[in-house]
Amino acid sequence: MRRIVNILVVVGWLASGAPGEAAPIADPWETGELVVATREDAIAYVMAEGSGPGGFEHDLVVEFARMLDLRARFVVYPDSTRAMEAVRDGEVHLAAAGLAHNPRLPLSWSAPLRELDYVLVGRSDSAGVDDETELDGRSISARSGTLQTQALSDLRRRRPAVELDMSHRESDQYLLDRLAAGDLDLVATDRAHFALAAQIHPQLDIKHALQLKSAIAWALPMNDDAGLGEKVAAFLGEASSNGLIARMADRYFAHVRRIDEADVAMFLERMDERLARYRAHFLEAQTETEIDWRYLAALAYQESHWDPLARSRTGVRGMMMLTSETADSLGVSDRLNARESILGGARYLAKLRDALPEEISEPDRTWIATAAYNLGMGHMNGARAIARGLDKDDASWWDLKSVLPLMSRPAYAARLKSGPARGGEAVIMTENVRNYYGMLVRLAPALDGQPDRSSVGLRP
Repeated sequence: MRRIVNILVVVGWLASGAPGEAAPIADPWETGELVVATREDAIAYVMAEGSGPGGFEHDLVVEFARMLDLRARFVVYPDSTRAMEAVRDGEVHLAAAGLAHNPRLPLSWSAPLRELDYVLVGRSDSAGVDDETELDGRSISARSGTLQTQALSDLRRRRPAVELDMSHRESDQYLLDRLAAGDLDLVATDRAHFALAAQIHPQLDIKHALQLKSAIAWALPMNDDAGLGEKVAAFLGEASSNGLIARMADRYFAHVRRIDEADVAMFLERMDERLARYRAHFLEAQTETEIDWRYLAALAYQESHWDPLARSRTGVRGMMMLTSETADSLGVSDRLNARESILGGARYLAKLRDALPEEISEPDRTWIATAAYNLGMGHMNGARAIARGLDKDDASWWDLKSVLPLMSRPAYAARLKSGPARGGEAVIMTENVRNYYGMLVRLAPALDGQPDRSSVGLRP
């Protein structure tokens, strides 16, 4: 029976649209352009306000095109099925659209980019699912044309009482938003999308693990006259061995799971209670420093939970927790004045960022400056020297965050002019700021319904 179903899946996909009469797309070497099918998705391709496109696969494709001395042009399709059809029909050179490797379809697939495992997600106030029998009478929603729909079809053959809605063409994030709002019962997705959704929906839980594993891969045509498949294989092999894929994954995913459900709930509560009254000050600071106001707000939340009267035993005070010496150098006369503190903290972060060498690019530049906000630039320069001594890239946050915790160890602290430092705390602080920033990027425009245009594009 399963074999018959699989054949029907492939036949149905082949019949979903016949190739048009237009000539296939020209080889990229002829036009100097690599045309890539994608779709808007929290992982593959994200169109961030004011900073253009980004995303794990977007950035990898851009690096691949650069290696080939080509321009990357992305064509955004409404869903993954249409993106794969574009490859089949010769409309694009490849698809990088959060696609799960599916050998049943007549496409050529790249090596895996990221492993995937699939889960059923529900609200924490709904019944748990210890085994499949407890799914009887439950309704499961999934995005159409995805690998999990095949697993769900197998599940319903075992449990006919399970209700399935696999007609959704929206993104996994949209379905998880609807689930959090109480519009759906259960959603089949992968753990990465769940983790991103849980950033802003602490009421979501994994209810059951599906017996399905796969990997994100790029789709290419079976007839590869341009020899693109070999170049993709060479690029991904090198990107795996030199750590590029790991660094890209760190950029988009590593910080996501650092805060727990209680932290998320507290953040959302404080956002409702406090952020609106200080938003104008953060926007003023953005105008002055060209740092996204939401990043500054994320830093302020990490420092003080948006409490302008915050104090610590070490003598730092105010919304941005400035020392008296730093405040004086920045022209802040009253650290407990919210506006003065926010503008002072923003100037300090910008000063640290500008003090870093030109070869450190964004977003690493801002992340390293954020860690220096905690440590001081003297300790950060010491950490970068240690990184060089360990043959690590001192311009990469990926490498530096493995070095910073060493600064408290006597063998490494002895090399520091500024003495030992709690570098591990600076890493946690920076990763938390990244997390809170990612949440604000998705939530902050809802404060007044107006889109925000940031002059600096930081990736959450």
